[in-house]
Amino acid sequence: MVRRSWISFLLACVLTAPGNPQALPFPLSVPQGYRIDLVSNQVRGARFIASAPNGDVVVALLSQGAVVALSPGAPVNTPPRIVVSGLYGPNAVVFRGADLYIASVGTVVRLKDYPNGRLENLVSDLPAGSGHLNRALALDPQGRIFVSSGSSCNVCQEQDARKATILRYEADGSRGAIFASGLRNASGLTFDDRGRLWAVVNQRDDLVPDHTDLPPEELDQIQEHGNYGWPYAYPIGDKRLPNPEFPNASVAGFLPTTLNLQAHSAPLQIAFDTDKQSFFVAYHGSWNRSPPTGYKVVSIKLVEGKAQPPQDFVTGWLTAQGRVLGRPVGVAITAAGDLLISDDTGYVFRVTKTKI
Repeated sequence: MVRRSWISFLLACVLTAPGNPQALPFPLSVPQGYRIDLVSNQVRGARFIASAPNGDVVVALLSQGAVVALSPGAPVNTPPRIVVSGLYGPNAVVFRGADLYIASVGTVVRLKDYPNGRLENLVSDLPAGSGHLNRALALDPQGRIFVSSGSSCNVCQEQDARKATILRYEADGSRGAIFASGLRNASGLTFDDRGRLWAVVNQRDDLVPDHTDLPPEELDQIQEHGNYGWPYAYPIGDKRLPNPEFPNASVAGFLPTTLNLQAHSAPLQIAFDTDKQSFFVAYHGSWNRSPPTGYKVVSIKLVEGKAQPPQDFVTGWLTAQGRVLGRPVGVAITAAGDLLISDDTGYVFRVTKTKI
């Protein structure tokens, strides 16, 4: 009995050791057939993430003005390596081949031949000012650059027509133009395997008391020259209704949302998994809703090209008692098909399919 107790004690120590990938900081649940491991506990302020060709996990640290890398297989308490520093508010990271693209508040830069190549400035004219300045970024099959330009306010008529839009630039950063408009905060962008652009959109506040279930957040398939209604309208079902600030606004011509998401979930990075024909979306979680919502990662399957209702994929950041343990921000798919998740309280997780 004594020997068995010591064995149990030693086993527990191993499984909870700081460098062991199974030592989660708090319980997280994944579907049957999957497991979740801790990759790092050294990335406080983590934003969007990407999987590098060499297996590195690349993480944007917005508040630190840097992009860092985690080496595959390193102990979870290994400090990350700085890849690029001196940026203003880096939020989004995307790979195209061996080149790393980074979207910050005012710029899009490219690190050629990651990790030791030269840094190139591609875009330097992103709209300035206040409001929703954290950029989302996606590249189409031709290498053109798509970057979000969030609104300056909750609900208002913008003075700068490039606010509340998605902007498109040529692969070399030239010829910037509005691709789609009426998008309050297109907080995550991605392309599917058919070359279609998708965005998750954070909708407005202060429409109903306690910020409960209106208006829903959005998943939108983005059409060139499409207008998605903000600030004049908000989504409900497959319609758009006038915002109370603009009661006489015509909603004719505004494109409907593709899929309503839970109001105030704050969807951020979105990633497309070609093998599973599914999107993964990180719900950062509500800041002013009563009761709170979000704080999870969901999957949205495409069936014959149509988005299906979201399903919980990773949960546990929000307890049944309403306690918030962390806030997921970024999601990325690795070459092996694993799902990476960043949490701005300092963590990166990896979800893998277990072997049968």
